[in-house]
Amino acid sequence: MRWGRVMAGLVLACWAMLAAAQEREAPRPGPLVSHVDPFIGTDGTGHTFPGPAAPFGMVQPGPDNGNTGWEYTSGYQYRAPHILGFSQTRASGTGIPELGDVLVMPSRIRRPDFASAYDKASETARVGYYAVTLRENDVRVELTASEMTAFHRYTFAGGGGRVWVLVDLQHGLTFRTDRQPVLESHAVVTRDGIEGWQRRANWTTRTVAFALAFDHPVAAHIELPRREGDAAQRYLLAFDLPPAGVLQMKAGLSSVDVEGARANRETTPGWDFDAVAAATAAAWESLLSRATIEAPARQQRIFNTALYHAFLHPSRISDADGRWRGPDGMVRKADKGIRYSTLSLWDTFRAAHSLYALLVPERVDDFVLTMLDHADATGRLPMWTIWGGETGTMIGEPALPVIAEAWAKGFRGFDGQRALAAMVRTSTEDSRIGSSVESGLSTWSLYEKFGYYPFDVAGGETVSRTLEAGIGDDATARMAAMLGETALAERFRARAGNWRNLIDPESGLARGRDSKGQWRTPFDPLMPTSPLNNPGDYTEANAWQYSWTPGLFDPEGLIEAMGGREAFRRKLDTFFFDLKPLEGWAYLGQEAMIGQYAHGNEPSHHIAWLYAYTDRPQTGQALVRRIAQDFYTDTPQGLIGNEDAGQMSAWYVFATLGFYPVVPASGDYVFGRPLVERAQLKLANGKVLTITAPAPGQEIARSSHAVLRGGPLSKRVNHSDLLDGGALVFVDE
Repeated sequence: MRWGRVMAGLVLACWAMLAAAQEREAPRPGPLVSHVDPFIGTDGTGHTFPGPAAPFGMVQPGPDNGNTGWEYTSGYQYRAPHILGFSQTRASGTGIPELGDVLVMPSRIRRPDFASAYDKASETARVGYYAVTLRENDVRVELTASEMTAFHRYTFAGGGGRVWVLVDLQHGLTFRTDRQPVLESHAVVTRDGIEGWQRRANWTTRTVAFALAFDHPVAAHIELPRREGDAAQRYLLAFDLPPAGVLQMKAGLSSVDVEGARANRETTPGWDFDAVAAATAAAWESLLSRATIEAPARQQRIFNTALYHAFLHPSRISDADGRWRGPDGMVRKADKGIRYSTLSLWDTFRAAHSLYALLVPERVDDFVLTMLDHADATGRLPMWTIWGGETGTMIGEPALPVIAEAWAKGFRGFDGQRALAAMVRTSTEDSRIGSSVESGLSTWSLYEKFGYYPFDVAGGETVSRTLEAGIGDDATARMAAMLGETALAERFRARAGNWRNLIDPESGLARGRDSKGQWRTPFDPLMPTSPLNNPGDYTEANAWQYSWTPGLFDPEGLIEAMGGREAFRRKLDTFFFDLKPLEGWAYLGQEAMIGQYAHGNEPSHHIAWLYAYTDRPQTGQALVRRIAQDFYTDTPQGLIGNEDAGQMSAWYVFATLGFYPVVPASGDYVFGRPLVERAQLKLANGKVLTITAPAPGQEIARSSHAVLRGGPLSKRVNHSDLLDGGALVFVDE
């Protein structure tokens, strides 16, 4: 036993030196990507993941600690002690688990269960690279990714000889407890890997094809017996390795077919793992350089990681040849550009798409074309898509403000009349999306009849659905006006005012009404509701939180409805400072709270910025600073509430820069106060916007203003004015 312990100690020591040597040999990251920490948001409810991904890439290889349950929506939790394996796709920070395709797990020896404990100190993640040592499998796993290829490298303790790799096609990230998600699965072991395709039904119904290739031939393979409930294959692949004990794998996936998956995989030719990791890091370095700040190291880490998280999604869904499978199951081919999915629109219309327009404008037209192609396939614009399929999740029609915002900001890579036609159809024809998780869909026949959604005939979330209908109607009206369709603009502008029908004169809050016009009784404005857990009139929020929703499209109208500017400000003060936070309702979005403000969920994200419309904008500026300082950190617990495919991070980026798109479809931003003394934006037109402000540690002045290129500004600035670059100076008076 003593000799065995000595040998084990030598093996572990050699292994530690090998891992350290590999780390030393890895290309050094650039100055900006070195500030990104992919572990931020991986512990708790942030639901981010530490695995590598290219900007807006198709694949996201990474470790899966679990495959079901709300906490494993990305497959990963920082403190989980075991790794099941490494799947090739996932979404960042969503609230429902999906993807997790093609789990692969290496092991030195063949074991009954390939899941393994790991030493936390051995786990590392940086932009374009992830690595961990699997204690029970005697292997060091390294991952990288290009835009369309997942790349694995396994280094086995003890060198060469026979090793094993589990390929689990049953695995996937799922929220279903009533059935397993695989509808159909076909696979074949090839000379150097495995290929096949599946149909899966979970959050959406989708097709995924895969093509895995190893840099050594498959020496033998075993199809494992199916466990109870399994509908897909699990294979053990054996490899006989030379003395170095290194095995590499590349994986390509496709929504179309195996040929597409194979071609996507080979967009990354050869077997130079380190070169791929370096190229992905370089792509991120270039992207991050578009927005830079002067700030202490901790703030740099939070800011650059926020940019990184914001630009993981939407994810490419079209193959290398332009084909993709749409939400109707039909294969299409893009005439130009790229098509995308993982469109978390209910979240991202609020700020993330505004950030894309500012910093990655080359992608915006393709985002819109993706939505228009979706409308061609289904008859309506998307709500929440993943892997090309519609989930029907959340409420309202959040594609509408995204399209109107793009047109307002000068994007012309899509047909405006085509877009308007899709917007009108989406805003007038009842939704018939088949949804497995939500029921708050647009039923315009009821909405038109009553001027709101009555709670006794329209189902749940009726107040939230009514208020968010106004967001879409306003966007459609703006789009029609920009295209000279005056009558259409007036029609939807009038309908956008229906939110007033639910403002309770007694409380001044948005309150449910039935089909006879009677108010909801009893009425508790602090009780949060949600369709899955606590059904009621609001979507993951309460009356106090949702009553500010008209501020996203009609802030002046909301001010009037609340009694004028002074009364509006007093109500904001009550909301933030006089009402106690709720306890025990985190699963209904009641996280990261200041009074009744809940930064952990999107309906609250614009509310602090509404102080810009009052006589005390400094109160909102102080609140934005507090939110940024209290609810964003550079630790695994650094995001309180789901990241939601970039929205939580986009909010932080705008807060740092000092302006925010309160009314996204308008093309305007309202001013706050930057969180740094200096920031710089490199714009796509070659111009540079330099932002300077008083030191963030100073007390916020009662009165301040902004100056752009020497000219004073009001409380708002248009996107086009920022694109001219120059100096944007925030001045205290």
